[in-house]
Amino acid sequence: MQKRTLSFWEIWNMSFGFLGIQFGFALQNANTSRIFETLGANVDQIPILWIAAPVTGLVVQPIIGYFSDRTWTRLGRRRPYFLVGAILSSIALFIMPNSPTLWIAAGTLWIMDASINISMEPFRAFVGDNLPARQRTLGFSMQSFFIGIGAVIGSLLPYMFSSWFGISNTAAEGVIPDSVKWSFYVGGIVFFLAVLWTVIRSKEYSPEELAAFEQADKKITPVKETEEERVRNIRNQLYYGIGMFVIGAGVSWYVYANSLTKELYILFVGLIVAGLLFMVTSVLRKQKVKNGFTTIITDMLNMPETMKQLAWVQFFSWFALFSMWIYTTAAVTGHVFGTSDPTSELYNDAADWVPVMFTVYNGVAAAVAFLLPVLARRTSNKVTHLLALCVGGIGLISIYFLSSKAGLLLSMVGVGVAWASILSLPYAMLSGSLPSAKMGYYMGVFNFFIVIPQIVAATILGYLIKEFFSNEPVYALIIGGFAMILSGLLTLRVKTNRKLDIHE
Repeated sequence: MQKRTLSFWEIWNMSFGFLGIQFGFALQNANTSRIFETLGANVDQIPILWIAAPVTGLVVQPIIGYFSDRTWTRLGRRRPYFLVGAILSSIALFIMPNSPTLWIAAGTLWIMDASINISMEPFRAFVGDNLPARQRTLGFSMQSFFIGIGAVIGSLLPYMFSSWFGISNTAAEGVIPDSVKWSFYVGGIVFFLAVLWTVIRSKEYSPEELAAFEQADKKITPVKETEEERVRNIRNQLYYGIGMFVIGAGVSWYVYANSLTKELYILFVGLIVAGLLFMVTSVLRKQKVKNGFTTIITDMLNMPETMKQLAWVQFFSWFALFSMWIYTTAAVTGHVFGTSDPTSELYNDAADWVPVMFTVYNGVAAAVAFLLPVLARRTSNKVTHLLALCVGGIGLISIYFLSSKAGLLLSMVGVGVAWASILSLPYAMLSGSLPSAKMGYYMGVFNFFIVIPQIVAATILGYLIKEFFSNEPVYALIIGGFAMILSGLLTLRVKTNRKLDIHE
């Protein structure tokens, strides 16, 4: 018993919702820092204001993955989450540009990111559920294509409204320009309609059918834990928890004793909380308590080996991306154009160019989405990902040396190649190692290695820029560029199924 080979248009329909998801995500990434600065945030405050989004994702993603694995309704398995997330995200997109204060904007970002995660997280598992192994690369590439298209239009909207339709891109102090407001309104509508298209036009296999596919496919079989292994895993879980707690508490004390920046508390207090969760789970498992909480925490230790290796690749590549999303506006307005006054015309013209830059890298990602698998067939997924990330890292570093709008667009070409690869090849390498019964959960846990680097970037980069780089945001992009190159090098140590790796 095998999964049916889907037609091009069936894969198109099941991926179309990503057009709306990335439409909203692009508006968030390209304009949130601008909204924060307009509402009075200083450059060194921006990372901490962004921290709510990844923290929310860290909690939401595995929970949504866990429950979507166990959901079956008249609407399906993953599609109920697509729809609920789309409704909530659309509402948040309407509220965000009308935030009267900085803290309301930060809270709305929290809600919006959580809602986007509710829709987005199950989409990765959707490919694994519906497509046979030989079509998964096409499925992830199709998602990358729609991500690129949605992000192009979403990033370009404020510029289009101001340049093409004459809508004002300036406003009084503390007021979001109309060009940004209308962009978010359109984004909310597109988000909902695109996801609704996938919900209506796609079908899903039932849990019984997926179990039958799993039984017929002997490549991935769940390994039953022996009693000896269970005892050892419980002990290791306790040791990991103690280790995280001690490190988190020790560094937090050091931060306090030396009066270091308070943003550092978020990272290491988070480590304390993670340590406590591991220790509590260890105690519960020793008492043979089994529930959703213990399963979610325990399965983090049982990740497939390929997933553990890809975790480091994801960490450094997404650290680089988050440094770009946080600091590009400040780097371009300050380093390239020499202004930091949010009320000036020069600042707003420069800030409007950032969405254009993001449009270019997303457009390049859409253009090369289907070319990367061709290169991978001639080499491998690993080599292709290495080359793409190196090109992207060089693109980020080059911003320091540029002084023109055209040059900034050229730097984004390299980032676009890396972005296309980041959105598809790690998932193609991972998908062959995951059991279908836990596809959603492990895709959610895999997103930890997107979220954790965001938390690290939001807590560490502000401190580094303030203490070592004289509050010059452009240096955050240089750090990000080197992190992306390191990510590419780490790809070479990932062990994958060779047949899946070359997309047979």
